[in-house]
Amino acid sequence: MNAQVQFPDGFRWGAATAAYQIEGAASEDGRADSIWDVFARQPGAVWQGQDGSVACDHYHRYEDDVDLMRELSLGTYRFSISWARVVPDGTTVNRQGLDFYARLVDTLLDRGITPWLTLYHWDLPQALEDRGGWPARETADRFVDYALAVHDALGDRVRHWATLNEPWCAAFHGYAGAHHAPGQADPVASLRAAHHLLLAHGQAVRALRERDPDASLGLTLNFTDTVPLDPDREGDRDAARRVDGTANRFFVEAVTRGAYPQDVLTDLADVWPEDLVQEGDLETIATPIDVLGVNYYATQAVTGPDPERAAEAARQARAFDEPSPNVGSEHVRAVRRGIPVSDMGWEISADALRELLLRLQRDYTGPRGIAMVVTENGMACDDRPDADGFVDDQERIAYLDAHVRAAHEAIEQGADLRGYLVWSLMDNFEWAFGYAKRFGIVRVDYDTQRRTPKASARWWARLASTGVLPGT
Repeated sequence: MNAQVQFPDGFRWGAATAAYQIEGAASEDGRADSIWDVFARQPGAVWQGQDGSVACDHYHRYEDDVDLMRELSLGTYRFSISWARVVPDGTTVNRQGLDFYARLVDTLLDRGITPWLTLYHWDLPQALEDRGGWPARETADRFVDYALAVHDALGDRVRHWATLNEPWCAAFHGYAGAHHAPGQADPVASLRAAHHLLLAHGQAVRALRERDPDASLGLTLNFTDTVPLDPDREGDRDAARRVDGTANRFFVEAVTRGAYPQDVLTDLADVWPEDLVQEGDLETIATPIDVLGVNYYATQAVTGPDPERAAEAARQARAFDEPSPNVGSEHVRAVRRGIPVSDMGWEISADALRELLLRLQRDYTGPRGIAMVVTENGMACDDRPDADGFVDDQERIAYLDAHVRAAHEAIEQGADLRGYLVWSLMDNFEWAFGYAKRFGIVRVDYDTQRRTPKASARWWARLASTGVLPGT
């Protein structure tokens, strides 16, 4: 039996999306290719050759979508800006692109919904990729120009700004693992990309803070709970340390402490570019922020060789295995434990979310007065609609119920958590999986673009309107 829980007054409830995943209108009103447009054209890159050229057609249907948000009692809407729509060639601002987001923001505010804006959710203009992409330091400077252009247009109405979404994915899946755009398999390039993404974040926060001292500024990081398959085995403990180091600590420690973890730098010694970090970079990256967005979905157990063999095993894996996003940990393997998984194959643990929030509060955000918001949490399910398109997704409801309860437990134990945004508002283009995976609380029929709230949407609406999880 679960007891009823009440969240604090003012706690934010909402939903999240990303531009390339929902907007469509890929060639309209001056928008040019992003790296995802180009990547999706590569044979075999995306499931069944699908792309985001139409997606959910949100570009044309945004008013109806915002009305649906209001119907679902969503108080906050987290969305991203398409850099390729706003600055198509990487340098010249496209007023038509900005106008779309101005209309969206105005509609949100008119419906009483707070806009939560993310500047970068993986859709780098291809023009900038052609000039070196994130491995090139210049891209960080172009990001600042872009951020200020967006602020010029929206800063009087948007008070919540996130610079980046999940830089781990952008850097390591995109430039080392070849699973995301731009599809490279170069560990050195991925480390350059990771550093320059963080540098772009720090530079943009400084510029936005100078422009708008009262704005709420931050970024969103993704965290994966990683544990040793056998806690008594030294090789498994080292494997978990390595993956946690690059996936989690590399980013959060740079942002909050102004340093990369020394053990991670040791793990990466074979591929770390000596000229990468310049004087003042880490101080810039650690420019104070107001909010850390926390994206959490899954847990995993890993195994690996004894530590004295780990470095050589990683080198051999880089030389002979398939491209891996786990730079410095290419030899580490995740092992299924027979616990429930989502339709993505990700192992489910709500308890791990509670422990993550407490860890972040204790080690990173709390000592620096940084608030937290769960900016993404949700579950891909094998949704089966009835004849009317309705999906009775009780599995998703159970997942969300458990994770929201875990978040409440973290608050009770001292975590400064201010909000919870479900991923995602609607089914959408799930990157390399195309339209095969459905995360939405609203079903999208891609043939007709009809939106049908699922059972989870009604469940989420009750939670959002009351702030209360009923007992069971």
